[in-house]
Order: sequence, then structure tokens, then C-alpha cells
Amino acid sequence: MKLDTKLFDGIVIFTQVIESGSFSEAADKMGHSTSHISKAVTRLEQRLKTRLLHRTTRSLSLTPEGKLFHQQCLQIVSDAEQAVVMLDSSQQTPSGTLKLSCPVTFGLKHLQPILSMYMRLYPEVKLELDFSDRHVDLVQDGYDLAIRATHQLDDSSLICKRISQFNAYTIATPAYLAKYGIPQTPEDLITHQCICYSNLKQPNRWVYEHPEKETVTIDVPQVIGCNNADMELAMVLDHHGICRLPSFYLGDALAENKLTLLFEDYLQPEIDIYAIYPSRKHLTPKVRSFIDLLVEQMPA
Repeated sequence: MKLDTKLFDGIVIFTQVIESGSFSEAADKMGHSTSHISKAVTRLEQRLKTRLLHRTTRSLSLTPEGKLFHQQCLQIVSDAEQAVVMLDSSQQTPSGTLKLSCPVTFGLKHLQPILSMYMRLYPEVKLELDFSDRHVDLVQDGYDLAIRATHQLDDSSLICKRISQFNAYTIATPAYLAKYGIPQTPEDLITHQCICYSNLKQPNRWVYEHPEKETVTIDVPQVIGCNNADMELAMVLDHHGICRLPSFYLGDALAENKLTLLFEDYLQPEIDIYAIYPSRKHLTPKVRSFIDLLVEQMPA
């Protein structure tokens, strides 16, 4: 098959236009004229026989075809940049932008000090942080790394490195339990109000293991489904039901005796904290150094 020598023409300019939001801003960043940038994108569209951008006098937006093409272009540009970094020995000092996704509360309680230390150690790195409970697509959304807390990872081609571990506890407030009664066994949960984490595949299916009894699986009555653990805890503290949460969410509330732990004779599920990234090969210095610092500083 004959290689198309123009295969990559215009791709870098196209991705810069999308990142910048305008031809003029992209021209300033790349040191070209606005006319040069505009013509390069037009030639790319002509070569592809596809319109990639909707243009108005005030704004740019991607067409549906442009969105698909842009996602692939981001990976192509990232791979090319990574190849250059790995070959250039002068770039072995961490530099560039590290784009990271992390659950909100875990990030605030445990990751923030590590991020501060990382920036002091590697001042040439800039951080782009997404603190949310949503599961981002690392490749399509252009993330270098994601931190995830889970008892079971989805099957994936991504690389997962466990960096810490916490237990999950079943909790309620004394006021809720005084009103509705204390469940003595997991089976008793079917008569209670339960608050479930909706990012899980089966949010209301709770499994309990006992060192001397059979494993119990309960489909609990879900009164609230929520994709944010901070909101789950807030609703528990406002006496709306029973919930299961990792221990790193509960410190202050437990210390102040605002919560009661249930089923303490059962094994408490282990929640693993993972660093997840696209590939173990040719890790850029900024990613490798951050993972090393995570392993070193994260509480066991």
C-alpha cells in the first residue's frame, strides 16, 4: 500500500485551533498568521472531503465528524509528542501539563498535599485537575492519569497500579436508627431506607462476608441514588437512611460520634485506590515521577 505523504498535514494545527477556540488565538500560539492557520484547516477538510468545523464570525464548533476526528487526532499528537520526549535526553526532567482526574473528597483529603509536594519538586510541570466522581475516558478526553477508588475494576486495556487501600463501612446516624430500628444482620436491610452510589453497575446490590457464615448478597431498597459520595454522606447525616462508604469519607463524622457503624462482626469490604494510565510503555517523565511520588507518599 502506498503511503500518503500528506497523511498528517494540518492535524497539529487543527488540534491547536480546537484547544485555542479560534484561528487567531491558535495563530498567536503557533507563530503563524491567522490566514495561514485558516487555510491549513481548509486544506485538511478538502483532503478529507469532510467539513470538520462550523464557522461563524464569532465562534467555532466541531461538526459530528469533526468531533470523532478530533478525538483521534489528540491521541496521534500526544503519541508523537511522547516519542520526541523519550528521544530527547534534555527533556528527562518532568515538564509540560499533567492532566489528572480524581474523586473530589479523596483528592481534597489525601491528594492535595502530594500535589503540592509534586509542584515544589517539579516546578516545570503545570497541573490540570478534574476533581469529580465521574469516570473520565483517559484516551478520548486526553488525561494522563486518573485516581479511582473501587473494590473491583472494570476490564480495561488501561494500566492500573494499586497505591493504597481503605475499608468500606455500613453507616447510619443514631437518630435514624432510633426511629427505624437497628438492623442486626444484613438481611434486615430490606426493611430500611438505603442510599446507594449510582456510579456502580449494581448500586443497590450489597455483599457481606462473615468469617464464620456464608456470604450474603442483599438487593437493598434504594431511597436515594447518587453519584457523589459527599452528597451521600450529607444525606446520611441528615438521617435519611443507611449507606456504605469508604473510611476516607468518614473521619470527622466518626470522630464526632455522628455515625454508627453497622455489622461490625462482618468483614469490611476493601476499597482499593488505583492510579490508572493508558500505557506502561514510554511513560513521560511527568507521569512516571507523579506515580512514584504517589506510591511513596500515599498512606498504606
